[in-house]
Amino acid sequence: MTFFYPIKQLFLLYPIQLIVNSIKLPDDLITTTQEVEIFDYFTAKEITKQQVILNRSTFSFLIEGTKEVFFDNSKVTIDNTKFILMKTGHCLMTESLSTTQTYRSILLFISDETITNFILKNNIKQSNTLSNNSLYTFEKDDFITRFTMSLMDINNLHPSIKTKLLQVKLEEILLYLMGIYGSDFIISLMTNHNDHTQKFMRTIESNLLNKLTLTELAFLCGMSLSTFKREFQKHYSQSPIKWFQNKRLEYANRLLQQNNKTASDIYFDIGYDNLSSFIQAYKAKYGVTPKQHNKI
Repeated sequence: MTFFYPIKQLFLLYPIQLIVNSIKLPDDLITTTQEVEIFDYFTAKEITKQQVILNRSTFSFLIEGTKEVFFDNSKVTIDNTKFILMKTGHCLMTESLSTTQTYRSILLFISDETITNFILKNNIKQSNTLSNNSLYTFEKDDFITRFTMSLMDINNLHPSIKTKLLQVKLEEILLYLMGIYGSDFIISLMTNHNDHTQKFMRTIESNLLNKLTLTELAFLCGMSLSTFKREFQKHYSQSPIKWFQNKRLEYANRLLQQNNKTASDIYFDIGYDNLSSFIQAYKAKYGVTPKQHNKI
């Protein structure tokens, strides 16, 4: 059974919004409530920016296809040479099929209590340079490949045995990653950032050049669209559409001046879906076309 539904991507510069049903993970995949859960997710349907509410921290070991994930302050794209660890919260997921027209990922869901117990058991201390990332990317090596295969085998065992083994396997992967990357990523999973203003502004600033709709940004902030617009006006004294357009045009101006770029080189990357719209907006702001500006 597939829980994801494809939607058409719309750029932020256009106010049209889509009504998208968010999904909750692992709730919409698994009915049991063990501290560590595994799900072998397979689909032949692509999804684009599905709204996902993660109720547990989650490893995603990609087997086939590619995955793109947006969080409030992080965005990554991975193929099956990498895997990711995601913190609880709101995110947008895009899943693209492999050349064999399939997508497969082994998902490992971890409760907060399990992470806390691991931190206490191993006497892990917070460093002075702890980041507030919601998303961590790791390289897949031979150990991780074998580890992923073992998860697939464990998933076929009797539930009582599977539950016990998954506790052991979780310690195995966390200890292995600690040995390579340090322990900050584990502490970060349990670090709450309750300053809603900081999260709101961090989400806006981090996604300045990402092609997200207002609805998608509001979801990342954990807000309704109407609340998001009110908050935006309060903090930035402009509508979101106007603010993003000005910031992107200012960025385009810097690219044209400093990097010897042309309008054709940059219009798509800064959020316009056609060249003529970009040129028109640029001229309205600066009084000249990008080509004319290059000659000044």
